[in-house]
Amino acid sequence: MTFHRRALLVAASAAACVSAAAVFAVSASGSDDVRVAVPVPDARVAAYCTALHARLPRTVDGLPRHGLKPDSPLTAGWGDPTIVLRCGVPRPAVDDDVNTPAAEVDGVTWSWEQGPDGSARLTTTLRKAYVELTLPAKYAHDATPLAELAAAVKTTIPAGI
Repeated sequence: MTFHRRALLVAASAAACVSAAAVFAVSASGSDDVRVAVPVPDARVAAYCTALHARLPRTVDGLPRHGLKPDSPLTAGWGDPTIVLRCGVPRPAVDDDVNTPAAEVDGVTWSWEQGPDGSARLTTTLRKAYVELTLPAKYAHDATPLAELAAAVKTTIPAGI
């Protein structure tokens, strides 16, 4: 392969990567375009999660609630970048580690994991259903979302394991 052909191939590959990244950024930046994996809990847990979904606030930390894709009573989102709630997730492995950071906010205990991008993933502990909240780096050090979700979690998902 000649130098010019190789350079053209590299430039075309780079342009394709940039185009793909731009498409992803545009599709992920619109509030209702955020895609999440929907949990698949058993029927009892799904019932708790559906009740939680009905009690979730319209705003969290001043950020408006919006739909996610696919639409599900097991997920919710607020703001842009999106704070994502998923209910009915499996028990996180970090709960097996007694050194996992945890915080109790308004009667709800959350285990905490830091993401490589500065985000935080918090999961309720000691509840009949696990609720996962992913906070983008912009909000990762703010307990306001936890406080504003506590009442809905406490009234719809019983304590216990």
